[in-house]
Amino acid sequence: MNICVVGLQWGDEGKGKVVDILAEKNDIVVRYGGGANAGHTVVIGDKKFALHLLPSGAVRPNTVCVIANGVVVDPEVLLGEIDSLINKGITLDDRLLISENAHVVLDYHKAEDRLREESLGKNKIGTTVRGIGPCYSDKVGRSYAVRMADLLNIENLKGKIENIVNYKNKIFGALYNAEPMNAGEIYEKCKVYSQKLSKYVCDTTAYLHEQIEAGRNILFEGAQGALLDLDHGTFPFVTSSNASSLGVGPGCGVPVQMIDNFIGVVKAYTTRVGAGPFPSELENEIGQYIRDKGHEYGTTTGRPRRCGWFDAMVVKYAAKIGGINELAMMHLDTLAGLDEVKICTGYTIDGKEVKMFPSNIDKLAKVECVFKTVKGFGEDLTEVDSFEKLPDQARLYVKAVEDAVGLPVTIIGVGPSRKQTIFRK
Repeated sequence: MNICVVGLQWGDEGKGKVVDILAEKNDIVVRYGGGANAGHTVVIGDKKFALHLLPSGAVRPNTVCVIANGVVVDPEVLLGEIDSLINKGITLDDRLLISENAHVVLDYHKAEDRLREESLGKNKIGTTVRGIGPCYSDKVGRSYAVRMADLLNIENLKGKIENIVNYKNKIFGALYNAEPMNAGEIYEKCKVYSQKLSKYVCDTTAYLHEQIEAGRNILFEGAQGALLDLDHGTFPFVTSSNASSLGVGPGCGVPVQMIDNFIGVVKAYTTRVGAGPFPSELENEIGQYIRDKGHEYGTTTGRPRRCGWFDAMVVKYAAKIGGINELAMMHLDTLAGLDEVKICTGYTIDGKEVKMFPSNIDKLAKVECVFKTVKGFGEDLTEVDSFEKLPDQARLYVKAVEDAVGLPVTIIGVGPSRKQTIFRK
């Protein structure tokens, strides 16, 4: 059984927890896209793991972790994560594989990201300034790209780094009047990265196909969320990769026909970070209540997340384009205590029904939400261990979401830890 787990909103849905739990019965976990701009949180007992590049299965000691070719790798962040796990008694020496074709985020990418955002002023996109977009730009441009394979031939990389930095300095100086970067310093960092990471670098596409033929169970982990997908999200307020399940094929070389089940992760409400349209947003005390109770602050940036009611139009759209079979709903416990909760079941524009979520932001800015109101549930849910034991109104809310989206909710999160999870099949 090969499974893909992907977020169906604007990221931060709780994919890390779902992947960690499912990894117990999977041999391999594959991260197929994104970079250190993603943040997946896993809670085990009193330990909290914030992962940005490593697959969420990394905390499972017997799970092989693959960082595939679609990921842009920040070696500094990755080494920090590896050291953090070692300090908590978890090693990756025999079970981490990094694609030789994955592109590398270096200092000039982060500088370019920062300089570009600053130059946009009030029109900035709201990136995490981790260098992700500029690295993907270099990947598409090809001429100034560095891949993990280049770290295996470190002597040849020296001239390449000098050429790239010389080019970048001309651009940064002309556009932003920025101080020139030092190619020698960047190359010295690359020598350290080469020394520490080369043992993990290999042909991960060949490895995955070998494991599929051998009948191993593989879990494919998405980063961010489907509405941040470069091609199908709310452009330009998106990430720089295919964050939906559509990114699996190009991101790791495994065709979707080889994946048996697609699980879409959602929150029991909706959040997003940074700029961009958000039809069901609650800019009031209820939104603040959800933010505070749900600890809605970014894993990567610490920025407060915007909060709103569950938007079924968003989730239906993401499920359709991603071939989703079932839903995992996280943070149901966060809604406890509200007198009533609402679900956005449809949109209208100028009084006319909108059939499908419009990813075009000009259209999206005009939509009006059609809400279904459900009576709230005041009981604490964090100790509930089965669907039947949930309060009646909580079960009715889950059923209302299923009806609105047209997919079954098979996993429910009622807290951050592994044990605070309800399975319905």
